Amino acid sequence: MKGSYKIRQWFPYMVSILCSLLFLYAATSKLWDFQQFKIQLGQSPILTAYADWVAWLVLIMEYTIAFLLFIDAFRLKALYAALGLMSMFTTYIILVLHFSDYIPCSCGGVLENLGWTEHIIFNAFFIVLLTVAILLSIPKLPPKAVPS
Repeated sequence: MKGSYKIRQWFPYMVSILCSLLFLYAATSKLWDFQQFKIQLGQSPILTAYADWVAWLVLIMEYTIAFLLFIDAFRLKALYAALGLMSMFTTYIILVLHFSDYIPCSCGGVLENLGWTEHIIFNAFFIVLLTVAILLSIPKLPPKAVPS
């Protein structure tokens, strides 16, 4: 019983650190070469018209979520936000792979070197981690008292 409490307490925290580092790394590498990131977004068949504001929105969201994951009071909401963002990235990749002839990569850093299948597996791994962390973070409700 005591071991499961520690897992419930530490697993979400460790996933938060891991995801925060991932988002900080990804956002910083995009910011480092921001013009190239915007150009690649502009080449996307889905995001062409919105590339400028999507580029800024992605950076702001990645940095914001990364920092909120470190704050206990916001951790659960930040885990949900991280799950949503990872799910959107994964959905975008799948849509572009299935419905586009040209597939630009607007990922940053090391992630840019992954193939599309590896990228989906990488994202799916984080989606599973985030889902488990969220499930372990949801406060348990006390059992209802049965009237006598």
